[in-house]
Amino acid sequence: MKNGAAGNLPGKDGVYFVPLGGAGEIGMNLSLYGCDGKWLMVDLGVTFGDDALPGIDVIMADPGFIAERRDDLIGIVLTHGHEDHLGAIEYLWPMLQCPVYATPFTAGLLRAKLVGRDAPRDVRIIDVRPGGRRKIGPFGIEWIHITHSIPESCCISIKTRHGTVLHTGDWKLDPTPMLGPPADEAALTALGAEGVMAAVVDSTNALEPGHSGSEKEVRENLIRVFGHFDQRIIVTCFASNVARLLSIHAAARAHGRETALVGRSLWRIEAVGRDTGYIAEDVMFLEPHEAGFLPRDKAVYICTGSQGEKRSALARLADGDHPELTLEAGDTVLFSSREIPGNEKAVASVQNALIRRGLRVVTADDEPIHVSGHPCQDELARMYQMLRPQLAVPVHGEARHQAENARIAAGCQVPRTIIPANGDVIYLGPGAPEKVGEVQTGRWAVAGEKLRPLDAEALHARRKMMGTGAAMVSLVLNEKGQMLVDPKISLIGFSGGEEGEDAVEAVSRAVQKAFDGMPKSQRLDDVAVRHVARMMTRRTLNALYGKKPVTDVHVVRV
Repeated sequence: MKNGAAGNLPGKDGVYFVPLGGAGEIGMNLSLYGCDGKWLMVDLGVTFGDDALPGIDVIMADPGFIAERRDDLIGIVLTHGHEDHLGAIEYLWPMLQCPVYATPFTAGLLRAKLVGRDAPRDVRIIDVRPGGRRKIGPFGIEWIHITHSIPESCCISIKTRHGTVLHTGDWKLDPTPMLGPPADEAALTALGAEGVMAAVVDSTNALEPGHSGSEKEVRENLIRVFGHFDQRIIVTCFASNVARLLSIHAAARAHGRETALVGRSLWRIEAVGRDTGYIAEDVMFLEPHEAGFLPRDKAVYICTGSQGEKRSALARLADGDHPELTLEAGDTVLFSSREIPGNEKAVASVQNALIRRGLRVVTADDEPIHVSGHPCQDELARMYQMLRPQLAVPVHGEARHQAENARIAAGCQVPRTIIPANGDVIYLGPGAPEKVGEVQTGRWAVAGEKLRPLDAEALHARRKMMGTGAAMVSLVLNEKGQMLVDPKISLIGFSGGEEGEDAVEAVSRAVQKAFDGMPKSQRLDDVAVRHVARMMTRRTLNALYGKKPVTDVHVVRV
């Protein structure tokens, strides 16, 4: 094991990489780089709850390892403004309390998020232009412009006295991005000529052959496709894709239509895009109430909700529940997006609701109206050819994506590859790279307005309750071991009406009978009483419904 293993990190012998989130998964990115006794964090993101995690809104990596070492954490560097890369700052920054470095557009998005009522107000945000450089402790940082689906995405070059690491963040190689310049391939090639010790590389689309495609193609196709429809056109896409918003606006203008933004996050992005110069003065968007007065053949709505979010603008329109706008049979909805893995059911639910209302739904499977923001295999190969790293570290993907990324790296003559998992401590160099230890990892969740650890036991209980329901049993006993009233039974997730009442009565009788059959010494023991009541409740409901629910028994002694 290298000098400076997990307990004494980071040592002075080299550079270490510790992912706490985003390795072996998509989302929740949190990467640490250690050198000469100091830590640098790259990105601090979230993922979102779904039907498998009822009551959970936002999930993020457990920052405990680095929070315990926050005196040695000298900065957070952001690659770009997507939620899975900066969304946890508003929740976790009070545990870290270090400067945050970001490009102006990313910084603008972060500042907008931090005006929330519970968000920290004293975060020190330092703006750095794409292409800019900063010396942060033992790290020399350069923000190298790369293309993605949001303005000002950057690869992060991390130079140390031991060697250089390139952290790609999310990226693609789009020759015609329609907003901002193409990727700075000259800078990446020059970095490779100087020597790259390790490249930590996005794996999201590693299974996809070819090239991800260009935003220019999407704009041309939107202009063409808009000509097919003579009633309202509704487009949903990722709100942060400013180039896509401008392409939709251009397509609307080409057909004599006006464009409205429907959804708070779209207006937040619009404000930051205008403040940072990405949306010109002559590009105007209507408010929803203004769009309601347009003739149907003159209106284009851009709506939030491409991932099927329940309270998004598109979901509310699909349900006929939007306060300012309505859709009618004959209108067309374009999904200028792809489902994030895990969102398929939610997206299908919204699409089905739209179709039932008589709307036409057009997706990227029907027309080429979306391109990914992540690199496919040809782009990954090009990146490795430019950087020529000694080590490839595939991240931001599931195991199958990471493995394919590693295969591509090997095909480009990258000498070594290490596939990390969250919590791995990886010695990057100089010398032979290797995994040298592990640190504790986990997840934290926002449920309602509370931030709390999301442990395996809680996850298991929530998932089990979804499938089997829940039962609550209340018993009122006296100190002599006598039951004073009939057991009170509450069932959640079972049949209602007469059938439900019969089930409650059956459970109550079974618990009463089992209690009466207990020896007096056990009836005085609350632990024994809870065990018997729980067992009989689950046994009775299993006989009636084939389910053994999560069961909680309360014993009250009077």
